[in-house]
Amino acid sequence: MKRKFTKMHGLGNDYVYMDCFSNGHEIKHPSSLAQIVSNRHFGVGSDGLILICQSKVADFKMRMFNYDGSEAEMCGNGIRCVRKICI
Repeated sequence: MKRKFTKMHGLGNDYVYMDCFSNGHEIKHPSSLAQIVSNRHFGVGSDGLILICQSKVADFKMRMFNYDGSEAEMCGNGIRCVRKICI
């Protein structure tokens, strides 16, 4: 299945953003996807993957995966771009 993405940078860190909110599709293996798309030689190339997802307590939530597939709790540079995408 093809998925649309956006690549943006916040103060020098670049991320691939995927909107899982509007299309309602959940990414099954986000850690693996982060490693694939973040590869600068064979993928899109980025510092990580940021998913914009549905939330039960807010308008949306952000999940951030580093280039090695590990999930981070927060990413200040990444959330700057989420704001631009979502507002």
